[in-house]
This record gives sequence, C-alpha cells and structure tokens, in this order.
Amino acid sequence: MTRLAGRLAPLLFAALVLYGWETLVRVKGLPPYILPAPSAIAASLWTDRAILAISLYVTLKITFAALLTSAVAGLGLAVLFRQSRWIERSLYPYAVILQVTPIVAIAPLILIYVEDPFMVMLVCATIVAFFPVLSNAMLGLRSVDPGLEDLFRLQGASRWQRLWLLQLPSALPYYLGGLRIAGGLALIGAVVAEFVSSTTAGGATGLAWRIIEAGQRLNVPRMFAALTLIALAGIAIFGLLTFASRLILRRWHDSERSEDKEES
Repeated sequence: MTRLAGRLAPLLFAALVLYGWETLVRVKGLPPYILPAPSAIAASLWTDRAILAISLYVTLKITFAALLTSAVAGLGLAVLFRQSRWIERSLYPYAVILQVTPIVAIAPLILIYVEDPFMVMLVCATIVAFFPVLSNAMLGLRSVDPGLEDLFRLQGASRWQRLWLLQLPSALPYYLGGLRIAGGLALIGAVVAEFVSSTTAGGATGLAWRIIEAGQRLNVPRMFAALTLIALAGIAIFGLLTFASRLILRRWHDSERSEDKEES
C-alpha cells in the first residue's frame, strides 16, 4: 500500500497543478497567447501531432546518438586514463574545460568547421553529455577493493585480466549512474544546440525549432506542447536508463538489492 501511494503521489500532485492552472486561466480569462490552458495545450498536441511527432523523432535521434557516443568515448577514455597516469594528467584538464565552457559559446565555432547540420547537433549534445560518463567511469575504476587488487596480482593476473574481470565490473554501477545523468544532458544539449545554431538536422526540424517557430507566430499552445514533449522525453529516457541499470545490477550489486528489500 505504501509503495502504491508513493507512486501515485507525483501523479496526484500533477493533477492538482493542472486543475489549478486550468481554473486560473478560465477565471482570469487569459488569452492563449499569454498563458494557454492545459486543455489548449492538449488540443495542440493532438491537432499538431504530425509535425510534433517528426520533430520529436529528430530530437530523440540526436539525443540517443549523443548518448551512445558519450557512453563509448567516456568509458574508453576512462580506461585509457586508468592505464596511464601521465595520459590522464595530460588530457583530463581539457575534458574539464569542455565541461565548464557553455555550449552556447562553443556552438558558433562548431558551425564554422562542421558543415553537416546533424553533426553540428551531435557534437554539441555529445560535449554536454560526455563529462558525467567520463568522471563516473573514472571514479568507478578507482573504487576497486584494494584487497581484491592484491589477490589478482598474487594470482598472476595480467593488466588486461584485472581490467576485464575486476575493474570494469566494479566500475559498472558508477558508469550506469553516469549514463543516467548523461541521458538528460544529451537531450538538453540537443535542444540547446538547435536553439543556438538555428539550423535543421538533415532538412528536418527538432522540437527546439518548433518552439522558435511557434514563438514567432505567437502560437503559444504549440510552444507549450513542444515543451511538454521535451519534458516527457527526458522523463522517459531517465526511466529507461534507470530500468536498465536495475535490471543489470539487481542480482549482484548491494545498491539495487537493498532498494528491493526496502520496497518489499
């Protein structure tokens, strides 16, 4: 019963917020170009479903491509840093620089050197999502039990055997945690990149461009509809990555096994 109530609480809160929002718009008589009611946003989601669905596909394509690129590059670079302290000291500061530099400052430079619009979006979104994967993977690779490290050395395990059989499994929970963060950041990076570059990906337009277009036409309900799809996409990505993480870790890692015990 407690578990069910915990899952229903966010839905009930959202229903109360939407009801209050709808009531406020109707009582105040606010026009849609000032503040559309939730019913008007829902109507826009239905009537504009064709163009919004295409834009959602474009945004998600960039997001998942950036997430995959970040997942591979972040883990690969973390493994490389783990093998050589000198390489880490030489390259890690540049990863930090990319993380702390606003993407809105980098995007115009990327537009100069990258001609393909899709690659522009992909590079921008990857830069935003890359660092959490790298930092979490590095933390996981450094969090190996020293006793197990000594045991592997005593057994004559090679460096690659220690990496494959000990360090990577130990880093997996941290790596999956970094992916959960990177999923939302990849979506943010894809949206921000399209706002900044004001270009289309391969002739198609993402949700950010739909927001710009709707704002120019004062079609505020469509703006809110596109924002709603972005928010729902972010929730879905986080939920999907969380589910995948639990599915991978629940049989052997204490973090997920303890959560299962608490819920039961």
